[in-house]
Amino acid sequence: QVQLVESGGGVVQAGGSLRLSCVASGRSFSTDAMGWFRQAPGKEREFVAAISYRGLNTNYADLVRGRFTISRDNAKNTVYLQMNNLKPEDTAVYYCAARPVYSFQGDNYFDDTHEYDVWGLGTQVTVSS
Repeated sequence: QVQLVESGGGVVQAGGSLRLSCVASGRSFSTDAMGWFRQAPGKEREFVAAISYRGLNTNYADLVRGRFTISRDNAKNTVYLQMNNLKPEDTAVYYCAARPVYSFQGDNYFDDTHEYDVWGLGTQVTVSS
């Protein structure tokens, strides 16, 4: 069973930057598609960014496109989320998620919570105005 551990959250002023990391262990990370999601108090968990297992394909939520960048280093079993120009509405707990990719699915990303089978415990991001 794969385990995911997020880090890098914190408190930052609006306009600032943070880089989240998610380290995976327990199964072959290099054949897992990865995603970042977030959940604010009183709201449902929402998609932020996704990356294919080879790292060649990515997708972003409209609210973060152009400000956030997802990347991965398969040699380090780590996926990153670089967040720039942060806004107060980005405040949330950010979760890393993983799912295996089968050969017929190709090098695709996945942006639905139901498509992931493993989740980290999350890291808090707070953006002050």
